[in-house]
Amino acid sequence: MGILEKIAEIEREISRTQKNKATEYHLGLLKAKLAKYRSELLEPSKSSGAKGEGFDVMKSGDARVALIGFPSVGKSTLLNTMTDTKSEAGAYEFTTLTCIPGVIPYNGANIQLLDLPGIIEGASGGKGRGRQVIAVARTADLVIMMLDAAKGEIQKTLLERELETCGIRLNCRKPNIYFKLKKGGGVAFNSTLTLTKMNEKMVQLILHEYKIFNAEVLFREDCTADQFIDVIQANRVYLPCLYVYNKIDCISLEEVDRLARSDDTIVISCQDRLNLDFLLEMIWEYLALRRIYTKKRGEPPDFTEAIIMRKGASVEHVCHRVHRTLVEQFKYALVWGTSTKYSPQRVGISHVLDDEDVIQIMKK
Repeated sequence: MGILEKIAEIEREISRTQKNKATEYHLGLLKAKLAKYRSELLEPSKSSGAKGEGFDVMKSGDARVALIGFPSVGKSTLLNTMTDTKSEAGAYEFTTLTCIPGVIPYNGANIQLLDLPGIIEGASGGKGRGRQVIAVARTADLVIMMLDAAKGEIQKTLLERELETCGIRLNCRKPNIYFKLKKGGGVAFNSTLTLTKMNEKMVQLILHEYKIFNAEVLFREDCTADQFIDVIQANRVYLPCLYVYNKIDCISLEEVDRLARSDDTIVISCQDRLNLDFLLEMIWEYLALRRIYTKKRGEPPDFTEAIIMRKGASVEHVCHRVHRTLVEQFKYALVWGTSTKYSPQRVGISHVLDDEDVIQIMKK
């Protein structure tokens, strides 16, 4: 029996098993086995056969955004509209057969937009070029899931399932569980709060399924068996996602209003160029980029070119971007902006900066 057949068999068993107290350990074991087989499926083959043609492109710019969706939902049209790149667009499926990059200049940043081939149901199992598409999506900073507004919610559910199977978690954060392998001493289990979805026996059963018999486990939040398995696997990526419904010119205003009120959702029309400005604003917000401006002593700030940083960037990160030796010569910095209580404020190297802060670095 191949891996795909084993996965299908476990999925069938999970679906027909009733969820209650008596079956929770059995279901936990099944989920652990399922995750293990899926990881094996995603690992590249070690056979020395001819390599398939990949289509990942070099990461460039300040952030990377991946367009994911079923064929013929408007991904190429969106790329052509928002960038200077020309990707072939057509009314037939599978117009795009490889990864086509484009660049969106916005707020002083260069955002790389990737038009990926349309994926089909079963992509995570190797159908079409699904695995290659999803592998590129894992390297992105933001996923834009392109959906056809006229085709209902089922497409969103199917795409989420394919991405989840490949270890991509959308709009959720990493579980707050401390996990460390040990050389001996058995499993040391503890938690900082009352657990309602897991217990020590379940943790040990799941670990034994992975042939782990010595480890430290500390739950800092009330996590599920699936979240604990994600921590053990340690190959999951947690990405923000925007659900973009295209072709809103083909549905009623009531339906547009209903879709627009959903979480993490934007409604657009590429053909009529509707709501694209708001989409750009939301891409910027979800990427959480920060513009930092520099200032020399006795001179006005340089607002012509910003240093683009990620949310949580400190003065130290800016020093590294300016010059690699600046940290060694750093004395203090003066900062003007919303990250300070007053302007200018003298700060240390660990001070966290906000968007559009101005910084003047003083050397020893």
